[in-house]
Amino acid sequence: MSRFLISCGGTGGHLSPGISLAEGLAARGHEAVLLVSRKRVDSRLLEKYPHLRFERMAGTGFSLHPLKFLQCLVSQTAAFFTCLRLIRSLQPDGIVGFGGFTSAPVVLAGRCLGVPTALHESNRVPGLAIRALGRFAQRVYLPTGIRLASVRAVATRHVGLPVRREFSRRPPAAARAALALDPNQKLLVILGGSQGAGALNDWARRQLEYFAAEGVQVYCVTGLGKGDDGAVDLCTKTGAPVRSHFVAFSDRVGELLSAADLVVSRAGAGTLAELIRCETPAILVPYPQAADDHQRANAAFFERQGGGIVVEQTQLGQLHAEVCDVIFNDWLLRKFRGNLQRMDRANSLELMLRDLEEIVTNHRGDLPAAHGLVA
Repeated sequence: MSRFLISCGGTGGHLSPGISLAEGLAARGHEAVLLVSRKRVDSRLLEKYPHLRFERMAGTGFSLHPLKFLQCLVSQTAAFFTCLRLIRSLQPDGIVGFGGFTSAPVVLAGRCLGVPTALHESNRVPGLAIRALGRFAQRVYLPTGIRLASVRAVATRHVGLPVRREFSRRPPAAARAALALDPNQKLLVILGGSQGAGALNDWARRQLEYFAAEGVQVYCVTGLGKGDDGAVDLCTKTGAPVRSHFVAFSDRVGELLSAADLVVSRAGAGTLAELIRCETPAILVPYPQAADDHQRANAAFFERQGGGIVVEQTQLGQLHAEVCDVIFNDWLLRKFRGNLQRMDRANSLELMLRDLEEIVTNHRGDLPAAHGLVA
């Protein structure tokens, strides 16, 4: 048995693959500890996984604003020493970081203490943490076709994002029944990522009457802290009832994506991996302020692979027409689903699990003692 420390906090896009990896490691007889942030989204998502062990770490993300940069520097320094103590206590055989501000301190601490580290980047534009830390890692997992000049070719593997096991394509009728949704009406799901998307939430509320008139029920996950309107009852043009939902958070996104005819979403890599796994067509609206504009790159690749289409946030006035053109076109929806099924051929989690086991085994063979870690 090996023990792994997985740094994955701060956003759902980091935490979700960390959970997937932890469960995969546990299924193979290993132990995993999740290193997460103190953000509300981490606490809320982990409530569903009481069987997982996790440790919290303070910290803030990088910013060029002078005061916020100073806060980041101070908090990351404190986190580094926290990670040193944690690694000495846990004595992990390997460390895996999924990017973000929780990864830098633990990867650097692991480097200092001789623990093999791996990094995973799921976006098509690698983030600052991966770019800066990749040179220190024994392995860097990147999306297909992406390379980093700072990472040795021998350390690079092209692997997708590991998706939690509850994400799989389910019969739409069963998924709608489980969520108390009308099985006979079209379903449009709107997702803004773990932080929510105010622009998409506002658009959904403005368009609600028009969708109801066409017999389309809407299910909008607004994001924690961005409002929870509950159920909204309207009618079709013929007077038939249509119930739509606005909820702040959902821990049943796998069922929700299986139930949906179409999703309107931001273009974070985690969401795209879940759409692919559930074979759910999407119209993507990339977040224009995303770091290094990575969501636009993610969305463009998704569109080229035939999983859906892209609408810029500056063109939200056209989004209603785009949704209607797609959601009522059953041939196009089937075409998108077939393309999504093709995109999901590789088992990213299995590839990562085997590779991590090999890294740990090889490292043990190089050392006469267990890392030389002394509490």
